[in-house]
Amino acid sequence: MKRSLKPGNMLYPLPAVLVSCGDGEGVQNLLTVAWAGTVCSDPPMLSVSIRKDRFSHHLIEASGEFVVNLVSEKIAKAADWCGVRSGRDHDKWKASGLTPVKAPNLAKAPAVAESPVWIECRVKQILELGSHDMFLADVVAVHADEALFEENGRLDLGKAGLITYSHGEYFLLGDKIGTFGWSVKRK
Repeated sequence: MKRSLKPGNMLYPLPAVLVSCGDGEGVQNLLTVAWAGTVCSDPPMLSVSIRKDRFSHHLIEASGEFVVNLVSEKIAKAADWCGVRSGRDHDKWKASGLTPVKAPNLAKAPAVAESPVWIECRVKQILELGSHDMFLADVVAVHADEALFEENGRLDLGKAGLITYSHGEYFLLGDKIGTFGWSVKRK
């Protein structure tokens, strides 16, 4: 038996990410986003959904770029802090202890040095949806810590200590139970 709930977003868990942005004039901000996702693989695209009243919304809208920084357990507390405080009232970089670094392929948005993986994005389209605007973006580059690579060059995100967000709670990703296609793999 199942209990019926009011309509809502129950697509959990989601990646917990820090979106970094800037205006190119010295204003930079961080925003914790749980509503982020893959849109297309060819060309590579992703989306982030942000409320119009958020400080970062106008920075991304004006600059046309942002960086999605994956969140590890090491920076989880800083990411949560950035999600409950406004850039209008706080210098989130200074207060969180996170370090802005130049995103090599972007002009205005920095990346988070402490993040194990950065995804540089250029806004392709903004969809006004209601409570949130969805920023559809082209992925222009991905950068990952050297420590995440195996000897054969394969990226192992399991080493990153990534976290997820689920209905108001953060979780460390758990044990691997299989790989793509394992259900049909010949024995």
